[in-house]
Amino acid sequence: MRFSRTLLAAISLFAVAAQSPATFAQSAPVDDVKVGVLTDMSSVFSDLVGKGSVIAAQMAIDDFVAAEKPDFKVSMISADHTSKADVASNVARQWIDQEGVDVITDIAGASVTLAVSKVGAEKNKIVLATASGQNSLTSEDCQPTALHWTYNTRAVSGTTARAVTKEGGNKWFFITADYAGGRSLQEDATEGVLAEGGEVVGSIKHPFNSQDFSSQLLTAQTSGANVVAFANSGPEFVNGTKQAIEYGINTQAKLVGLLPYVTDIHTLGLEATQGMYVTDPAYWDRNDATRAWSKRFFEKHGKMPTYVQAGLYSGIMHYLKAVKAAGTTDTEAVLAKMREMPINDAFTDNAKLREDNMVVRDMYVYKVKAPADSKGEWDLYEYQYTVPGDQAFRPLSESKCPLLAKNKG
Repeated sequence: MRFSRTLLAAISLFAVAAQSPATFAQSAPVDDVKVGVLTDMSSVFSDLVGKGSVIAAQMAIDDFVAAEKPDFKVSMISADHTSKADVASNVARQWIDQEGVDVITDIAGASVTLAVSKVGAEKNKIVLATASGQNSLTSEDCQPTALHWTYNTRAVSGTTARAVTKEGGNKWFFITADYAGGRSLQEDATEGVLAEGGEVVGSIKHPFNSQDFSSQLLTAQTSGANVVAFANSGPEFVNGTKQAIEYGINTQAKLVGLLPYVTDIHTLGLEATQGMYVTDPAYWDRNDATRAWSKRFFEKHGKMPTYVQAGLYSGIMHYLKAVKAAGTTDTEAVLAKMREMPINDAFTDNAKLREDNMVVRDMYVYKVKAPADSKGEWDLYEYQYTVPGDQAFRPLSESKCPLLAKNKG
């Protein structure tokens, strides 16, 4: 097989001798594809991504090889970015320059994602941002090779805010993480609240990875709000919710998480979270396909997947399918195939990669079950309704992504 490839490459080189080197590079056969999972193993997002993301990535590679039987090898490398942008950038550069990594994925955290997306653009390598919700990634901070894969804060927090406001939660107070992701969550939720006739009566910020929310909760308690919303995620949301219950705030206002993951709800328990609205693009128990995949994941990890781990699986699968279809790892050729092909996998039904590099997919609204209604440890959500992707995400016409202007030009 390798001799045949070499002969074919030599014939191709002779036939296109008058063409540019770049043209020849695009038609070179694929021998090996290396996937880099740049995740958080030791910091605030480790439960959200971490070891589970590495498992999901390997499942994607194994499933692709078994189903597609490519004539190239697929390997994986992983590293811990510790939620630090400089660490993530340095690892990304080393991977591309020295390790031969073709695509970088996961990269939870707004600052980390934006930093790695710039490295990807500089090196002309695809970055699959499967664990970040930062809106600017496909707006003012968009990069030609950074693909926003699983969700953004507008699709998740905005959808949840609309659902809660429609049900009567019309006076909102935000406890917001003081970083880009937290601010995006509050801004998008505010838009949803106002669209449904509600109002924002106040807000207060907290530092990154905060553990003590006493001052923020006391301010919320005296605000007159009937909704107290946490514009954060992971341990921040878990700790804030626990302390809010200790203060008795849940008896005077509805507690809302704007970016909770299934692992967060599981940690808090149904007694504390019952009745909460949750917007989730990839819940494990949505249908037979998601249940089957999640059972396999659980056997390897001991937990059900978060939707960003499911999104990572989706992104790698689609990337590898595009490489096979393009017959090359050349970035431009693979991107063209990724846009051309609909995105279908265990968690995704006919999503599309848009011109601003946002994957537009349906969002699913759930309510957290009461303890008496749950049939098992991870039976946490009750389905409410589906929000089509073109309604959940901001219209392309409102994007500030510079790539759109270049394409028009």
